[in-house]
Formats: sequence, structure tokens, C-alpha cells
Amino acid sequence: MNKKSLLIIVGLLLMAMALVACGGGEDTASDAQVAELQSQLEAAQAEAAEAKAMLAEAQQTTGGEAEVAAPAGDGQTIQTIRDRGMVKCGGNQSVPGFGYINPDTNEYEGFDIDFCKVVAAAALGDATAFEIRPTTANERFPILQSGEIDVLIRNTTWTLSRDTQLGADFQPTTFFDGQGMMVRKDSGITDLAGLEGGTICVQSGTTTEKNLADVYRGMGVDIEPVVFDDADKTREAYDAGQCDGFTTDKSGLVSQQILLAEPDAHIILEETMSKEPLGPLTRHGDNNWGDIVMWAVNCTIQAEELGIDSTNVDSFMGGDDPVIQNLLGEAGDLGAGMGVGNDFCYQVIKQVGNYAEIYNRNLGPDTPFDLVRGLNTIWTEGGLLYSPPFR
Repeated sequence: MNKKSLLIIVGLLLMAMALVACGGGEDTASDAQVAELQSQLEAAQAEAAEAKAMLAEAQQTTGGEAEVAAPAGDGQTIQTIRDRGMVKCGGNQSVPGFGYINPDTNEYEGFDIDFCKVVAAAALGDATAFEIRPTTANERFPILQSGEIDVLIRNTTWTLSRDTQLGADFQPTTFFDGQGMMVRKDSGITDLAGLEGGTICVQSGTTTEKNLADVYRGMGVDIEPVVFDDADKTREAYDAGQCDGFTTDKSGLVSQQILLAEPDAHIILEETMSKEPLGPLTRHGDNNWGDIVMWAVNCTIQAEELGIDSTNVDSFMGGDDPVIQNLLGEAGDLGAGMGVGNDFCYQVIKQVGNYAEIYNRNLGPDTPFDLVRGLNTIWTEGGLLYSPPFR
């Protein structure tokens, strides 16, 4: 029900009560006035019912539930997770390097998957206590709103409209990205303008689709978007020659390129079309759970800054540095303040690693991607990664 309809109904009900209360007096309303009041009340109720039906239809078309669950209260999510014994993460299964199923092990792997492990280690002390719910771009927000998952970690861009209209809270950015364009080397195309009059494969339900239209409209260049439901279909269509270009986040292009029939036959143009800060989302209303996810992510960044990783974290225990004592939970009660163990960050580092370990394991020089960290280096090295202090 929208706010306007609710106010109308409340107002009319109050008027009706007033008329009943003064019944028998000289100011009693006429039958015509009562009938008019009843007519207005029924009209307002009908408007509210129509608005509710439109909301349900919109949610169904995006793959969500007909009803959005009420916001979770503080502490409700972590208690549900404890009772269940695992964290439910909304993830990806078709973006190598970030979220995909390894065909050799049939297990989920990737940068985003490792951050699900980070959250599980912080929340339950066990990095293996998580479950991935693979989602499409269209359904990812409704399943978070409905409570089907606890956290969404799936190449999702932080924007104003998403932050304020989806019933979700963005947590720290784990990957600073930007939209790019892939073309065939033999096309002779060297910049975005070179695609004038061409077709571009793009995934629906993403910021990529709108960015594409905005950028080319601003350039005054005509292109034809060819839209597909998921990353696999988008890549396959481009690979089959249905489009002249393929656009998504540059990190996504890097991961999709290795899946093309002839990866070396394609290039990613240098131009960056947008800012795409990617990171976890939690359901609006449970600030306590949001804090846990936030500080679990910050833990990986702070650990890298201090030179603490999974191989040496134990050697930092028992030291005199208060900053490290706070980080690893040897002093203070920072974890208890969020309802988790004071050693939550120690568990994250020991079981999953610091940010550099997570990045290098999935995207670094020893992977097929060899993706330069660029903006995704810590601030002391000129990047954007920066953790608030653990104190």
C-alpha cells in the first residue's frame, strides 16, 4: 500500500467515526453525505489494492517473491545464522575469477566466493560454513529482500538508487571496477566510437545496460544493444558473431575472454565507460549484521596493510602492539560488541587470508587473468583500499 492511499483511508475512517459519534445531534450528516463518504473510502481502498498488485507484479517480473519480507531487526540475522549453522550467500556461478563452479572439483570458487568465506569465518568461526545460492542479475535483489539469503556478494555495483530503493545496505567496496568493451581484433575497431551502427551484446538487469545507452547517447553515436538474461548467454552470443561488441565490467570481460573459442582473437578497448564499485549487500534493517559483514571485509584490508597473512598471523600473537592486539582480538571486546568472537579477524586471516591473498589467489599473476590490481591496492601504495581503525 502506498503512503498516499494509507493517509486517505485513515482520514476517511476518522471522519466516519466522527459522524457516528455525533449521531442523534443537530449536526448529524445526511444520508447523501454518508453515501459520498463511503464512496470515497471504497475508491481509496481500491487504489491501495491496485498499488499492492502492481508491486507484486513488478517483483515477480524480476524473479522475486510477491511479498517483500519485513526488514530484519538488529541481531535477528546472526541468530538465524547460528541456528542454521551456516551463512547463505547470493553468488555467481558463471564468472571465472569471481564466482564460478570449478569443473574439476564441482565446487564454487572465486574472489566473491572467498569473501563469502570471510563472512562465515567472522560470523561462525568456520570459513567452510557457507552455502552459495547462485543468482541471476534480475533475481539477486528480490532474494536478498525476501530473506532467502543473508548477504549478496555477486559483482554488484554500488549506486545511489540501489542504496536507497532496494531495501539493502552496501558494505565496503571489495573491487573497484569500470565498464569496458570487447571487440574482435580483426574488426579494426580501436575506440568506442568505432562501433557506430554496430550491435553490442549486453546483459539485462545490470547497470551495464543503462551505462551503454547513456555513454553512446552522450557521444551522439548510434548503436544497437542486443540484450541477454545472463553472462553465459551474452558471451556465447558475442562469440557466435551475433554482436560486434561485448560490454560488461572490465573484470568481467577479462574473466569471460578466456572462455571464448579463440581468446587471443579479441581485445578489450582502453576506454573506461563508468565507475563500478563492487561489494557485498546486506538486508536493510539489521545494522548489527551489516556491521559484522563490514568489519569482516575491513579485516582483510587492515591485515594486508599490517603485513599479516594466513602464513604468519600466529607469529603476531602475544605481541605488544595495541593495534595488532585489537585486530586479532587479544585486547578489548570489539567482536563481542557485534555479537561475534573477539578473535573474528584472526579467524578470517587464518582461514581465508588477507586481501592480497584473496586477490592473488583468484585474479593475480599466477592465474589465467593476471589482472593488475590498480585501484585495488591499499592506500599506502596509491590504491583506494582503506580500512577504518580497529579500536
